[in-house]
Amino acid sequence: MTQTILIGAPVDAGQQRPGCLMGPAAYRVAGLAQAISGQGHGVEDWGDLTCPQVVAPPCPNPAVHSLAEVLGWTQVLAEKVEQALTDGAMPIILGGDHSLALGSVSGAAAHASRTGRPLFLLWLDAHSDFHTPMTTTSGNLHGTPVAYIAGRAGFEAFPLFPAPVPADRICLYGIRSVDPAEHAALLEHDIAINDMRVLDEHGVVAPLRLFLEGVRAAGGMLHVSLDVDFLDPAIAPAVGTTVPGGTTFREAHLVMELLHDSGLVTSLDLVELNPFLDDRGVTARLMVDLVGSLMGKKVFDRPTRAK
Repeated sequence: MTQTILIGAPVDAGQQRPGCLMGPAAYRVAGLAQAISGQGHGVEDWGDLTCPQVVAPPCPNPAVHSLAEVLGWTQVLAEKVEQALTDGAMPIILGGDHSLALGSVSGAAAHASRTGRPLFLLWLDAHSDFHTPMTTTSGNLHGTPVAYIAGRAGFEAFPLFPAPVPADRICLYGIRSVDPAEHAALLEHDIAINDMRVLDEHGVVAPLRLFLEGVRAAGGMLHVSLDVDFLDPAIAPAVGTTVPGGTTFREAHLVMELLHDSGLVTSLDLVELNPFLDDRGVTARLMVDLVGSLMGKKVFDRPTRAK
């Protein structure tokens, strides 16, 4: 049995389309706690966090917005995630936009460093999120977490990342939208890039298993960051950054089942759900169902409709 802790992060500051702050409530209404406990795991809900007041220094890039708020969320999420891991639990962060990973992965990295274990990152997303506050043209800080985690320069306004994650411990999986500046920077780093072409050519299993083998061999912790736009928008419309050609229902569940089989996941982000854009909760329910697969639910456990 795994003890899980739900941490609500109603973060809306990392992008400019309102609605992600409703994500934590949508996950709860869609039955996230029940999906986890139904697989025999413990669930504790710490409720929604509140963003502390932070004074941000001026950013040289005038496009960047909401820096103070993002800094506040980074601080409080890092503290809470590290606390949950110290308590021996698996934190599940209910977002909120993807800028929350600036804090959630910071907390995981701090715990990993303190306990002498390497941290690995599996980024399930349509985007590489490898901008820095200096390179983003949109000014949306939800496009910067992987760069921060990898130790790129340009984050002087942020707390020093506890222990930057080496490129060979980061896997970008399912990406299909990368800006030119991000592409150029990625070429300078040895990050595993499993874009949709790789998954189309090799399937979803082989690249993921290869990465998980590395985590296991190193005795590592694994933080998984799951963005709604990892999924194809035809099945998951409730996201402000839809990109066609995402993973299918079957592929996404297979990824989650493989992660469960590995027994390696130590923390999880659920990000970018915008219930305002959903269709009668279909995306929220799908994300909850995926967490069910991650926690051990099997295909034959899923009831079918009466014929």
